[in-house]
Amino acid sequence: MGLLSKKSKEAFITPIWGNNPVTVQILGICSSLAVTAKLEPALVMGISVTIIVALSNVVISLLRNTIPSRIRIIVQLVVVAALVTIVSQVLKAFAYDVSVQLSVYVGLIITNCILMGRLEAFAMGNGPWDSLLDGLGNGFGYAIILVVVAFIRELLGSGALLGFQIIPQCVYDFGYLNCGLMLMPPMALIIIGCIIWFQRSKNPEL
Repeated sequence: MGLLSKKSKEAFITPIWGNNPVTVQILGICSSLAVTAKLEPALVMGISVTIIVALSNVVISLLRNTIPSRIRIIVQLVVVAALVTIVSQVLKAFAYDVSVQLSVYVGLIITNCILMGRLEAFAMGNGPWDSLLDGLGNGFGYAIILVVVAFIRELLGSGALLGFQIIPQCVYDFGYLNCGLMLMPPMALIIIGCIIWFQRSKNPEL
């Protein structure tokens, strides 16, 4: 069938838009609200989840025929916990400030519904290559929503992105004020709601 079979392409592409884990499956909402006040932690969180979902999918797929059914959830949690610990330590070593901003949310990736759902629904029944693509697709789908929400919130909330001032001072001189409400968690929920509305208006079958 080849590495780029129809099934492989669907496993990667579908979660990015058509079956996005956040806007269609309504998973991972808590972290979407908590880490999107700024773009940098949202990017790091999105990349971290993508790496962990992809790698854990591959590991579970490789082990799926040897895992006793009655302890499969425990094995999945052990694999995920090991990967989350590695990612957490890497962040502390090379991006300490971001790891502080993410606080406990990196550790809570262990219980992320997106991750556990892909392991149970896909990796346990498919090969390593398709599982890798499924993990990457779901991770990218999650990361894209985080980045879009964080972009809007940080730009309108502080006038900057990634530490660079985007809205020029002359605009503030004319009376423009940053919207402090954008930096509060309820605005993340409202923005995600608007994305869901837009997506479903374009794809009524969702």
